[in-house]
Amino acid sequence: MKALRYHGTRDIRHESMDDPTLQSDRDAIVKMRSCAICGSDLHIFHGHGFSTETGFCVGHEAVGEVVEVGRAVTRLKAGDMVMIPASVGCGACRSCLAGNVNCCESGQGSCYGISPALQGLQAEAFRIPAADANAVKIPDGLSEEQALMLTDGMATAWFGVRQADVRPGASVAVIGLGPIGLMAVDSAFVMGAHRVYAIDPVPERRALAAQAGATALHPDEALETIREQTQGRKLDCVVEVVGLDATLDMAWRLVGRRGTVSAIGVHQTRRYALPLERLFAHGVTFRTGTCSVSEELPALFPLVASGRLRPERFISHRMPLSQGAQAYALFDAREAGALKMVLTPD
Repeated sequence: MKALRYHGTRDIRHESMDDPTLQSDRDAIVKMRSCAICGSDLHIFHGHGFSTETGFCVGHEAVGEVVEVGRAVTRLKAGDMVMIPASVGCGACRSCLAGNVNCCESGQGSCYGISPALQGLQAEAFRIPAADANAVKIPDGLSEEQALMLTDGMATAWFGVRQADVRPGASVAVIGLGPIGLMAVDSAFVMGAHRVYAIDPVPERRALAAQAGATALHPDEALETIREQTQGRKLDCVVEVVGLDATLDMAWRLVGRRGTVSAIGVHQTRRYALPLERLFAHGVTFRTGTCSVSEELPALFPLVASGRLRPERFISHRMPLSQGAQAYALFDAREAGALKMVLTPD
């Protein structure tokens, strides 16, 4: 089969690799219908990934058709259309059964496409371990593209906003307006935010946030504008979606007393100077971590099906898998309005 494989910094290649096979009676094989490039995939693309190995298939967002199941799979059958949550667990422990696969008690919590240990989903087909738990039938009322956005991006945005303690009447900032940041803006409004500030240096992305009702700001003007408009109180909630020291520094400056900062950007700094004295004095709550997608889906399915959340509107490009390298380069350079890149079989 054909797949997108990582061979080093900025070196993603569309090339052949072995077809996936069942490795356990609990596995399933899924034929890809569409997959997407996530902002966190760019960490791998930039050479700052999660493994020193190369040659593995990348990607962790996909929907597809079940073509084969192991003997122990009971909830799925060939022909089922499924979405593949990015986060993977054993599917049998107490945490996984509750949807919190990030706390998998068997130590099998993982993510597709970050190392050869679990090949990625930007491929013509892929293996799903513990398929009854790690593949979800696409519910009635959801399109394939909506389901694709729920496999990671929309779920992560919702998780990040929920972690920020956004409540009716809250004032919120979202730092970083890639697809997840823009979905976080929408999520904050759905959760009842009174005002949402959307911060990003890219004018086109700020324009999309403004269309959703946010106050869109360039990073250089954000602190002064927010301090002035809140009469120095600053904000109840800040969602940081970039994963850089500089954007986390900005979050501390924007949050007000007894506010909450939620950092869901993929941070890879091993040592960071947390301004603990100030956070302690102001009673700031700080949360970070990755999203357990399955845990967020019950709340999101009705919101997306009813149109209150429309994550599919952030898809900017639909390209064949064979043009995956070009799609990565476009997304990385933010060229041609690149926002959410969806790839389909040739």
